[in-house]
Amino acid sequence: MVRWGWFREAAGRLRQGWLPVVETTLAATVAWILATRLVGHPQPFFAPAAALIVLGQARGQRVRRAVEVLLGVAAGVLVADLVVQALGPRTSWTVFTVILLTIALAVAVGASTVAVVQAAVSALYLVVVSPPTESLVPFRFVDALIGGGVAVVASQLIDARRPLAPLVAEFRRTYQGMAEVLEEVAAALDARDEPAALAALDRARHLDAAVERLRTAVLAAGEAVRLNVRRRRHIGRLRTVDATVGQLDYAVRNVRVLARAGVTFNRLPTPVPPELGAALRDLAEAVRAAGEALAADLDGAEEAGDRHAARAEAAALTAVRVAGRLFTPGQTLPLAMIVGQVRATAIDLLRGIRADDDAAVLARVDEALGLPAV
Repeated sequence: MVRWGWFREAAGRLRQGWLPVVETTLAATVAWILATRLVGHPQPFFAPAAALIVLGQARGQRVRRAVEVLLGVAAGVLVADLVVQALGPRTSWTVFTVILLTIALAVAVGASTVAVVQAAVSALYLVVVSPPTESLVPFRFVDALIGGGVAVVASQLIDARRPLAPLVAEFRRTYQGMAEVLEEVAAALDARDEPAALAALDRARHLDAAVERLRTAVLAAGEAVRLNVRRRRHIGRLRTVDATVGQLDYAVRNVRVLARAGVTFNRLPTPVPPELGAALRDLAEAVRAAGEALAADLDGAEEAGDRHAARAEAAALTAVRVAGRLFTPGQTLPLAMIVGQVRATAIDLLRGIRADDDAAVLARVDEALGLPAV
């Protein structure tokens, strides 16, 4: 039973990831063909190898990073070839010199950590594994440039047809992650499970990295849009994304504070009101709906986006309303903090998905909380 379940999961992953498999295979093969036919190198190992390395690091990333990895691999190959010619292969002095020069060169040109490592690994392979060549023509350097160039083009072509697709997927993942943290906090409070509350807090702390990945995806989408013939339409959809990511960053911080208060609340003898878990689950539903609204807007499905946004607002206001009823005299500080962060998260969610001004959003949220209108 377990074995068949594993095969079903593997088949599902393959269905979702078949496109990168085909893309990588074709890119490596094309690099081999170009190196053999254009350069005439009988064994252009570094053409498909560079294509595989660059694609593995550059898929879904910015063009600059893809070019960095390409130049890092090619530079490592060139340095290794020159040092091997001068000092001979497979000696300790050659290994030391090649690694030192390759890393120093990559750092000097401002390459990323990934590019530095790829350059050093490629150079080390030439010194230790690959047989030396006595040709003065840097075939392997040219092979690496060909393979890396093919990979850069391939990494952008996939996104050229749907340049916003990776960004849409990243939005969904980020909002889904935040919703799951809220649900984990709710479950930990319901069960009075301190280890589960600590686990939820740890996961909340990792949401910052998800926001950074989303910022990178926004930059990558902007570059991919420039390659698209319908870029005007896509640029229009990207205009409000930066403001949305800013509001999401605030919401993530609110959720982290909420999760920390959940840990403190779990350590108190005070009973946890069952309505608190319900409020957090409503807020999680609002987060999911907000993510779907933004994804639909980026996909150009405005009507679906409006429906998801309306669902997000309804769930967020319900969460605030339920949490607000718990804020009575004599309640503990952790509960007050949780109620406050439910309110703050709801505000940031609505600011991220609605074109309303801040005053209108605050008025609706505070009305749901039971506060007097200003």
